[in-house]
Amino acid sequence: MRKMILFITLFLGLASLPNVLNAQIDVDGKIKNQTNNRANRKVDQGISKGLDNVENGIKGMFKKKKPQTDQSKEQAKADSTKVKNQSGNKDVKSAADAAPSLAAYSKFDFIPGEKVVYYEDFSQDAIGDFPALWNTNGSAEVVTTNLFPGQWMKFACREAIWTDALLKLPDNYTIEYDVIPISGPESNNGMAGWTMRLMQARNVKAWDSGSTPGQGGYWFEVAYYGRPNYGTWLYGAECEQLKTGGVKEGDGFKEKMNQKYHIAIWVQKTRVRLYQNEDKLFDSPKAFPTGCVKPDRLRFEDGAAMISNIRIAVGAPDTRNKLMTEGKLVTYGIYFDVNKDVVKPESYGTLKEIATILNEVPDVKVKIVGHTDSDGDDAKNMDLSKRRSASVRAELAKSFGVNGDRLLTDGMGESQPVAPNDTPVNKALNRRVEFIKL
Repeated sequence: MRKMILFITLFLGLASLPNVLNAQIDVDGKIKNQTNNRANRKVDQGISKGLDNVENGIKGMFKKKKPQTDQSKEQAKADSTKVKNQSGNKDVKSAADAAPSLAAYSKFDFIPGEKVVYYEDFSQDAIGDFPALWNTNGSAEVVTTNLFPGQWMKFACREAIWTDALLKLPDNYTIEYDVIPISGPESNNGMAGWTMRLMQARNVKAWDSGSTPGQGGYWFEVAYYGRPNYGTWLYGAECEQLKTGGVKEGDGFKEKMNQKYHIAIWVQKTRVRLYQNEDKLFDSPKAFPTGCVKPDRLRFEDGAAMISNIRIAVGAPDTRNKLMTEGKLVTYGIYFDVNKDVVKPESYGTLKEIATILNEVPDVKVKIVGHTDSDGDDAKNMDLSKRRSASVRAELAKSFGVNGDRLLTDGMGESQPVAPNDTPVNKALNRRVEFIKL
Protein backbone atom coordinates (compact mmCIF):
# COMPACT_ATOMS: atom_id res chain seq x y z
CA MET A 1 0.00 0.00 0.00
CA ARG A 2 2.85 2.41 0.84
CA LYS A 3 4.49 1.64 -2.51
CA MET A 4 1.21 2.31 -4.29
CA ILE A 5 0.77 5.69 -2.56
CA LEU A 6 4.35 6.67 -3.40
CA PHE A 7 3.79 5.67 -7.02
CA ILE A 8 0.57 7.74 -7.29
CA THR A 9 2.26 10.67 -5.60
CA LEU A 10 5.15 10.69 -8.04
CA PHE A 11 2.80 10.26 -10.99
CA LEU A 12 0.56 13.19 -10.01
CA GLY A 13 3.42 15.50 -9.28
CA LEU A 14 5.30 14.73 -12.48
CA ALA A 15 2.19 14.73 -14.70
CA SER A 16 1.47 18.31 -13.72
CA LEU A 17 4.97 19.45 -14.69
CA PRO A 18 5.62 18.52 -18.35
CA ASN A 19 8.34 21.17 -18.59
CA VAL A 20 10.15 19.50 -15.72
CA LEU A 21 9.82 16.11 -17.35
CA ASN A 22 11.21 17.51 -20.58
CA ALA A 23 14.24 18.62 -18.61
CA GLN A 24 14.73 14.97 -17.56
CA ILE A 25 15.17 15.79 -13.86
CA ASP A 26 16.36 12.96 -11.67
CA VAL A 27 13.34 12.71 -9.36
CA ASP A 28 14.82 9.96 -7.20
CA GLY A 29 17.84 12.11 -6.60
CA LYS A 30 15.64 15.05 -5.87
CA ILE A 31 13.74 13.23 -3.13
CA LYS A 32 16.94 12.00 -1.53
CA ASN A 33 19.14 15.06 -1.85
CA GLN A 34 16.62 17.97 -1.79
CA THR A 35 18.81 20.12 -4.01
CA ASN A 36 17.98 23.80 -4.25
CA ASN A 37 17.73 24.45 -7.95
CA ARG A 38 14.55 25.92 -9.35
CA ALA A 39 13.41 22.86 -11.21
CA ASN A 40 13.68 20.71 -8.10
CA ARG A 41 11.65 23.19 -6.09
CA LYS A 42 8.87 22.76 -8.63
CA VAL A 43 9.07 19.02 -8.17
CA ASP A 44 8.73 19.59 -4.41
CA GLN A 45 5.55 21.50 -5.03
CA GLY A 46 4.25 18.79 -7.33
CA ILE A 47 5.00 16.06 -4.79
CA SER A 48 3.31 18.03 -2.03
CA LYS A 49 0.27 18.58 -4.20
CA GLY A 50 0.18 14.93 -5.12
CA LEU A 51 0.35 13.83 -1.48
CA ASP A 52 -2.51 16.19 -0.65
CA ASN A 53 -4.60 14.76 -3.46
CA VAL A 54 -3.91 11.19 -2.40
CA GLU A 55 -4.64 12.00 1.26
CA ASN A 56 -7.89 13.69 0.40
CA GLY A 57 -8.83 10.85 -1.90
CA ILE A 58 -8.24 8.27 0.82
CA LYS A 59 -10.33 10.30 3.27
CA GLY A 60 -13.07 10.52 0.70
CA MET A 61 -13.11 6.75 0.28
CA PHE A 62 -14.16 6.32 3.89
CA LYS A 63 -16.31 9.42 4.29
CA LYS A 64 -20.02 8.74 4.27
CA LYS A 65 -21.79 10.94 1.75
CA LYS A 66 -24.69 12.88 3.21
CA PRO A 67 -27.96 12.76 1.29
CA GLN A 68 -28.76 16.00 -0.55
CA THR A 69 -31.66 17.80 1.08
CA ASP A 70 -34.28 19.78 -0.84
CA GLN A 71 -32.72 22.97 0.48
CA SER A 72 -29.27 22.00 -0.68
CA LYS A 73 -30.66 21.03 -4.07
CA GLU A 74 -32.23 24.44 -4.40
CA GLN A 75 -28.98 26.10 -3.37
CA ALA A 76 -27.05 24.04 -5.90
CA LYS A 77 -29.58 25.01 -8.53
CA ALA A 78 -29.25 28.66 -7.59
CA ASP A 79 -25.47 28.46 -7.72
CA SER A 80 -25.65 26.95 -11.17
CA THR A 81 -27.72 29.83 -12.55
CA LYS A 82 -24.74 32.14 -12.94
CA VAL A 83 -24.34 32.37 -16.69
CA LYS A 84 -22.49 34.44 -19.24
CA ASN A 85 -24.36 37.34 -20.78
CA GLN A 86 -25.28 37.58 -24.45
CA SER A 87 -22.12 39.53 -25.27
CA GLY A 88 -19.85 37.18 -23.32
CA ASN A 89 -18.49 39.78 -20.93
CA LYS A 90 -18.99 38.66 -17.34
CA ASP A 91 -20.94 36.34 -15.10
CA VAL A 92 -24.44 37.50 -14.26
CA LYS A 93 -27.36 36.03 -12.36
CA SER A 94 -30.44 34.60 -14.01
CA ALA A 95 -33.92 36.12 -14.00
CA ALA A 96 -34.98 34.07 -11.00
CA ASP A 97 -32.46 35.77 -8.72
CA ALA A 98 -33.71 38.53 -6.44
CA ALA A 99 -37.00 39.23 -8.21
CA PRO A 100 -38.58 42.38 -6.72
CA SER A 101 -41.56 41.88 -4.44
CA LEU A 102 -44.98 43.45 -4.85
CA ALA A 103 -44.33 45.47 -1.69
CA ALA A 104 -41.43 47.25 -3.39
CA TYR A 105 -43.96 48.85 -5.75
CA SER A 106 -46.01 50.50 -2.99
CA LYS A 107 -45.63 53.94 -4.63
CA PHE A 108 -46.18 52.65 -8.16
CA ASP A 109 -49.31 54.35 -9.52
CA PHE A 110 -49.02 53.34 -13.18
CA ILE A 111 -52.20 51.83 -14.64
CA PRO A 112 -52.00 50.51 -18.22
CA GLY A 113 -54.56 51.35 -20.87
CA GLU A 114 -57.79 49.42 -21.13
CA LYS A 115 -57.26 47.76 -24.52
CA VAL A 116 -54.07 46.38 -26.06
CA VAL A 117 -53.55 47.77 -29.59
CA TYR A 118 -49.93 46.75 -30.14
CA TYR A 119 -47.91 43.88 -28.73
CA GLU A 120 -44.47 42.66 -29.78
CA ASP A 121 -42.56 39.81 -28.18
CA PHE A 122 -40.80 38.72 -31.41
CA SER A 123 -42.26 35.24 -31.06
CA GLN A 124 -43.26 35.23 -34.74
CA ASP A 125 -39.66 35.86 -35.86
CA ALA A 126 -36.93 33.31 -36.49
CA ILE A 127 -33.86 33.44 -34.26
CA GLY A 128 -31.08 35.37 -35.99
CA ASP A 129 -33.43 37.29 -38.30
CA PHE A 130 -34.23 40.98 -38.27
CA PRO A 131 -37.78 41.35 -36.85
CA ALA A 132 -40.40 41.44 -39.59
CA LEU A 133 -42.49 44.36 -38.28
CA TRP A 134 -39.54 46.72 -37.80
CA ASN A 135 -37.17 48.71 -39.98
CA THR A 136 -33.59 49.93 -39.58
CA ASN A 137 -30.75 51.87 -41.15
CA GLY A 138 -28.35 49.67 -39.16
CA SER A 139 -28.86 46.14 -37.88
CA ALA A 140 -30.57 44.08 -35.20
CA GLU A 141 -31.48 40.44 -34.70
CA VAL A 142 -33.91 38.30 -32.75
CA VAL A 143 -32.17 36.28 -30.03
CA THR A 144 -32.84 34.18 -26.98
CA THR A 145 -30.80 34.62 -23.84
CA ASN A 146 -30.02 32.50 -20.82
CA LEU A 147 -30.66 35.57 -18.67
CA PHE A 148 -34.42 35.82 -19.22
CA PRO A 149 -37.09 33.80 -21.05
CA GLY A 150 -38.64 34.65 -24.40
CA GLN A 151 -37.27 36.17 -27.60
CA TRP A 152 -35.59 39.57 -27.72
CA MET A 153 -34.58 42.11 -30.33
CA LYS A 154 -30.87 42.73 -29.80
CA PHE A 155 -29.15 45.78 -31.24
CA ALA A 156 -25.64 47.15 -30.83
CA CYS A 157 -25.13 50.09 -33.15
CA ARG A 158 -25.15 53.87 -33.53
CA GLU A 159 -28.05 53.66 -35.96
CA ALA A 160 -31.77 53.19 -35.29
CA ILE A 161 -34.50 50.52 -35.29
CA TRP A 162 -38.12 51.63 -35.54
CA THR A 163 -41.68 50.34 -35.87
CA ASP A 164 -42.23 50.02 -39.60
CA ALA A 165 -45.95 50.82 -39.69
CA LEU A 166 -47.14 54.04 -38.10
CA LEU A 167 -48.86 53.71 -34.74
CA LYS A 168 -52.39 55.07 -34.43
CA LEU A 169 -52.31 56.60 -30.98
CA PRO A 170 -55.14 58.59 -29.34
CA ASP A 171 -54.72 61.28 -26.70
CA ASN A 172 -54.42 58.78 -23.84
CA TYR A 173 -52.32 55.62 -24.03
CA THR A 174 -49.60 53.64 -22.28
CA ILE A 175 -46.41 52.06 -23.60
CA GLU A 176 -44.48 49.35 -21.77
CA TYR A 177 -41.45 47.26 -22.64
CA ASP A 178 -38.64 45.27 -21.05
CA VAL A 179 -35.04 46.21 -21.73
CA ILE A 180 -31.68 44.62 -20.89
CA PRO A 181 -28.67 46.95 -21.34
CA ILE A 182 -25.65 45.13 -22.78
CA SER A 183 -22.18 45.96 -24.04
CA GLY A 184 -21.60 47.27 -27.52
CA PRO A 185 -18.76 47.22 -30.05
CA GLU A 186 -17.53 50.62 -28.90
CA SER A 187 -18.04 50.21 -25.17
CA ASN A 188 -14.88 48.24 -24.33
CA ASN A 189 -16.86 45.44 -22.62
CA GLY A 190 -18.79 47.95 -20.54
CA MET A 191 -22.43 48.99 -20.82
CA ALA A 192 -23.08 50.95 -24.01
CA GLY A 193 -26.26 52.73 -22.90
CA TRP A 194 -29.32 53.06 -25.15
CA THR A 195 -31.94 55.55 -26.35
CA MET A 196 -35.68 55.38 -27.02
CA ARG A 197 -37.67 57.89 -29.05
CA LEU A 198 -41.45 58.29 -29.09
CA MET A 199 -41.73 60.51 -32.15
CA GLN A 200 -43.82 61.79 -35.02
CA ALA A 201 -42.36 60.60 -38.30
CA ARG A 202 -41.72 62.92 -41.23
CA ASN A 203 -40.50 60.24 -43.63
CA VAL A 204 -43.27 57.67 -43.22
CA LYS A 205 -41.56 54.87 -45.16
CA ALA A 206 -37.93 55.23 -44.10
CA TRP A 207 -35.29 56.92 -42.00
CA ASP A 208 -35.66 60.33 -40.36
CA SER A 209 -32.07 61.41 -39.82
CA GLY A 210 -30.50 63.94 -37.52
CA SER A 211 -30.32 64.54 -33.80
CA THR A 212 -33.87 65.95 -33.85
CA PRO A 213 -35.58 63.65 -36.36
CA GLY A 214 -39.11 63.73 -37.77
CA GLN A 215 -41.66 66.25 -36.58
CA GLY A 216 -40.63 66.11 -32.91
CA GLY A 217 -41.14 63.86 -29.91
CA TYR A 218 -39.94 62.57 -26.55
CA TRP A 219 -36.64 60.81 -25.94
CA PHE A 220 -35.44 58.71 -23.01
CA GLU A 221 -31.74 57.91 -22.78
CA VAL A 222 -29.67 55.77 -20.44
CA ALA A 223 -26.04 56.86 -20.52
CA TYR A 224 -23.19 54.36 -20.71
CA TYR A 225 -22.69 54.79 -16.96
CA GLY A 226 -26.39 54.15 -16.26
CA ARG A 227 -27.91 57.57 -15.52
CA PRO A 228 -31.42 58.15 -17.00
CA ASN A 229 -32.12 61.35 -18.97
CA TYR A 230 -35.09 62.61 -20.92
CA GLY A 231 -36.04 65.46 -23.21
CA THR A 232 -38.38 66.65 -25.94
CA TRP A 233 -37.69 68.23 -29.31
CA LEU A 234 -40.31 70.33 -31.07
CA TYR A 235 -40.55 72.37 -34.25
CA GLY A 236 -42.01 75.79 -34.97
CA ALA A 237 -41.39 79.21 -33.47
CA GLU A 238 -43.81 78.72 -30.59
CA CYS A 239 -43.45 74.98 -29.98
CA GLU A 240 -39.64 74.90 -30.03
CA GLN A 241 -39.54 77.17 -27.00
CA LEU A 242 -41.67 74.71 -25.02
CA LYS A 243 -39.19 71.84 -25.17
CA THR A 244 -38.20 70.30 -21.85
CA GLY A 245 -35.68 67.86 -20.40
CA GLY A 246 -33.89 66.63 -17.31
CA VAL A 247 -31.87 63.91 -15.59
CA LYS A 248 -32.51 61.56 -12.68
CA GLU A 249 -29.65 61.65 -10.23
CA GLY A 250 -28.89 58.93 -7.69
CA ASP A 251 -27.15 55.60 -7.88
CA GLY A 252 -30.39 53.78 -7.10
CA PHE A 253 -31.87 54.89 -10.43
CA LYS A 254 -28.88 53.95 -12.60
CA GLU A 255 -29.27 50.98 -14.90
CA LYS A 256 -26.71 48.20 -14.89
CA MET A 257 -25.53 45.92 -17.62
CA ASN A 258 -27.28 42.55 -18.07
CA GLN A 259 -30.16 43.37 -15.73
CA LYS A 260 -33.79 43.59 -16.90
CA TYR A 261 -35.75 46.80 -16.48
CA HIS A 262 -39.45 47.42 -17.05
CA ILE A 263 -40.13 50.79 -18.66
CA ALA A 264 -43.65 52.22 -18.55
CA ILE A 265 -44.77 55.44 -20.25
CA TRP A 266 -48.15 57.00 -19.50
CA VAL A 267 -49.35 59.64 -21.96
CA GLN A 268 -52.41 61.75 -21.10
CA LYS A 269 -52.77 64.38 -23.80
CA THR A 270 -49.90 66.81 -23.03
CA ARG A 271 -48.64 64.99 -19.91
CA VAL A 272 -46.00 62.24 -20.05
CA ARG A 273 -44.94 60.13 -17.06
CA LEU A 274 -42.09 57.63 -17.30
CA TYR A 275 -41.43 54.79 -14.85
CA GLN A 276 -38.47 52.47 -14.47
CA ASN A 277 -39.41 49.39 -12.49
CA GLU A 278 -41.17 50.70 -9.35
CA ASP A 279 -39.84 54.26 -9.64
CA LYS A 280 -41.42 57.22 -11.38
CA LEU A 281 -38.43 58.90 -12.98
CA PHE A 282 -40.03 61.80 -14.83
CA ASP A 283 -43.39 63.57 -14.86
CA SER A 284 -43.70 66.22 -17.56
CA PRO A 285 -47.09 68.00 -17.62
CA LYS A 286 -46.41 69.77 -20.94
CA ALA A 287 -44.18 67.33 -22.80
CA PHE A 288 -46.50 67.28 -25.83
CA PRO A 289 -47.95 70.80 -26.07
CA THR A 290 -51.31 70.89 -27.88
CA GLY A 291 -50.83 71.17 -31.64
CA CYS A 292 -47.05 70.71 -31.52
CA VAL A 293 -46.49 66.97 -31.92
CA LYS A 294 -48.53 63.76 -32.20
CA PRO A 295 -46.29 60.67 -31.88
CA ASP A 296 -46.82 57.75 -34.26
CA ARG A 297 -43.56 55.80 -34.11
CA LEU A 298 -41.43 54.03 -31.49
CA ARG A 299 -37.68 53.91 -32.11
CA PHE A 300 -34.57 52.54 -30.37
CA GLU A 301 -31.05 53.70 -31.20
CA ASP A 302 -27.56 54.79 -30.25
CA GLY A 303 -26.21 52.05 -27.99
CA ALA A 304 -26.78 48.39 -27.20
CA ALA A 305 -29.68 46.60 -25.56
CA MET A 306 -32.17 43.77 -25.84
CA ILE A 307 -35.85 44.74 -26.07
CA SER A 308 -39.02 42.65 -25.70
CA ASN A 309 -42.62 42.56 -24.48
CA ILE A 310 -43.52 45.90 -26.06
CA ARG A 311 -47.13 46.62 -25.14
CA ILE A 312 -49.23 49.62 -26.15
CA ALA A 313 -52.71 50.02 -24.71
CA VAL A 314 -55.25 52.79 -25.15
CA GLY A 315 -58.03 54.29 -23.08
CA ALA A 316 -58.03 55.06 -19.37
CA PRO A 317 -59.84 52.17 -17.64
CA ASP A 318 -63.07 53.16 -15.88
CA THR A 319 -62.60 50.53 -13.20
CA ARG A 320 -65.39 51.57 -10.83
CA ASN A 321 -68.06 51.86 -13.49
CA LYS A 322 -67.09 48.62 -15.21
CA LEU A 323 -67.16 46.60 -11.99
CA MET A 324 -69.91 48.19 -9.93
CA THR A 325 -72.34 49.30 -12.65
CA GLU A 326 -71.75 46.98 -15.57
CA GLY A 327 -70.82 44.09 -13.29
CA LYS A 328 -67.72 42.96 -15.18
CA LEU A 329 -64.19 44.35 -15.32
CA VAL A 330 -61.72 42.97 -17.85
CA THR A 331 -58.16 43.99 -17.02
CA TYR A 332 -54.89 43.59 -18.89
CA GLY A 333 -52.90 45.26 -16.14
CA ILE A 334 -52.20 42.17 -14.04
CA TYR A 335 -49.02 40.54 -15.30
CA PHE A 336 -47.42 37.10 -15.09
CA ASP A 337 -44.30 35.61 -16.60
CA VAL A 338 -44.80 32.96 -19.29
CA ASN A 339 -46.27 29.79 -17.79
CA LYS A 340 -46.02 31.25 -14.27
CA ASP A 341 -48.72 32.05 -11.72
CA VAL A 342 -46.84 34.61 -9.60
CA VAL A 343 -48.26 38.12 -9.91
CA LYS A 344 -45.55 40.46 -11.21
CA PRO A 345 -44.82 43.61 -9.18
CA GLU A 346 -45.70 45.98 -12.02
CA SER A 347 -49.33 44.88 -11.49
CA TYR A 348 -49.40 46.97 -8.30
CA GLY A 349 -51.18 50.03 -9.68
CA THR A 350 -54.01 47.98 -11.17
CA LEU A 351 -54.45 45.80 -8.07
CA LYS A 352 -54.45 48.84 -5.80
CA GLU A 353 -57.21 50.52 -7.79
CA ILE A 354 -59.36 47.38 -7.76
CA ALA A 355 -58.73 46.84 -4.04
CA THR A 356 -59.74 50.43 -3.24
CA ILE A 357 -63.13 49.89 -4.88
CA LEU A 358 -63.67 46.52 -3.21
CA ASN A 359 -62.80 47.88 0.23
CA GLU A 360 -65.28 50.75 -0.23
CA VAL A 361 -68.15 48.29 -0.82
CA PRO A 362 -67.47 45.50 1.69
CA ASP A 363 -70.73 43.63 1.01
CA VAL A 364 -70.00 42.92 -2.66
CA LYS A 365 -68.64 39.53 -3.68
CA VAL A 366 -66.54 39.08 -6.81
CA LYS A 367 -65.38 36.13 -8.87
CA ILE A 368 -61.85 36.39 -10.28
CA VAL A 369 -61.47 34.49 -13.57
CA GLY A 370 -58.16 33.85 -15.33
CA HIS A 371 -57.79 33.41 -19.10
CA THR A 372 -54.81 32.37 -21.26
CA ASP A 373 -53.96 32.29 -24.96
CA SER A 374 -53.88 28.99 -26.86
CA ASP A 375 -50.12 28.38 -26.74
CA GLY A 376 -49.33 25.05 -25.09
CA ASP A 377 -51.45 22.21 -23.78
CA ASP A 378 -55.17 22.81 -23.16
CA ALA A 379 -55.23 21.10 -19.77
CA LYS A 380 -52.10 22.94 -18.61
CA ASN A 381 -53.57 26.27 -19.69
CA MET A 382 -56.73 25.51 -17.73
CA ASP A 383 -54.69 24.73 -14.63
CA LEU A 384 -52.51 27.80 -15.16
CA SER A 385 -55.52 30.11 -15.42
CA LYS A 386 -56.96 28.74 -12.18
CA ARG A 387 -53.66 29.17 -10.35
CA ARG A 388 -53.31 32.71 -11.64
CA SER A 389 -56.74 33.73 -10.40
CA ALA A 390 -55.90 32.22 -7.00
CA SER A 391 -52.68 34.26 -6.92
CA VAL A 392 -54.61 37.46 -7.65
CA ARG A 393 -57.00 36.67 -4.80
CA ALA A 394 -54.09 36.02 -2.46
CA GLU A 395 -52.39 39.34 -3.32
CA LEU A 396 -55.60 41.33 -2.89
CA ALA A 397 -56.04 39.81 0.55
CA LYS A 398 -52.42 39.91 1.69
CA SER A 399 -51.18 43.18 0.20
CA PHE A 400 -54.35 45.28 0.11
CA GLY A 401 -56.50 43.98 2.97
CA VAL A 402 -59.46 42.77 0.90
CA ASN A 403 -61.49 40.13 2.76
CA GLY A 404 -60.64 36.89 0.98
CA ASP A 405 -64.05 35.39 1.81
CA ARG A 406 -65.56 37.82 -0.69
CA LEU A 407 -63.35 36.62 -3.52
CA LEU A 408 -64.10 33.46 -5.47
CA THR A 409 -61.71 32.21 -8.14
CA ASP A 410 -61.95 30.26 -11.38
CA GLY A 411 -60.04 29.76 -14.60
CA MET A 412 -61.14 29.22 -18.19
CA GLY A 413 -57.78 28.54 -19.78
CA GLU A 414 -57.95 29.15 -23.52
CA SER A 415 -61.64 28.16 -23.81
CA GLN A 416 -63.10 31.70 -24.04
CA PRO A 417 -60.92 33.76 -26.43
CA VAL A 418 -61.93 37.31 -27.30
CA ALA A 419 -59.74 37.29 -30.42
CA PRO A 420 -58.16 34.68 -32.73
CA ASN A 421 -54.88 33.31 -31.36
CA ASP A 422 -53.05 34.16 -34.56
CA THR A 423 -50.88 37.20 -33.75
CA PRO A 424 -48.98 38.47 -30.71
CA VAL A 425 -51.53 41.29 -30.34
CA ASN A 426 -54.52 38.93 -30.35
CA LYS A 427 -52.82 36.53 -27.96
CA ALA A 428 -52.20 39.46 -25.61
CA LEU A 429 -55.93 40.26 -25.74
CA ASN A 430 -56.75 36.70 -24.69
CA ARG A 431 -54.36 36.78 -21.73
CA ARG A 432 -56.53 38.63 -19.23
CA VAL A 433 -58.08 38.60 -15.77
CA GLU A 434 -61.79 39.25 -15.33
CA PHE A 435 -63.60 40.42 -12.19
CA ILE A 436 -67.29 39.48 -12.18
CA LYS A 437 -69.66 41.02 -9.64
CA LEU A 438 -71.83 38.36 -7.97
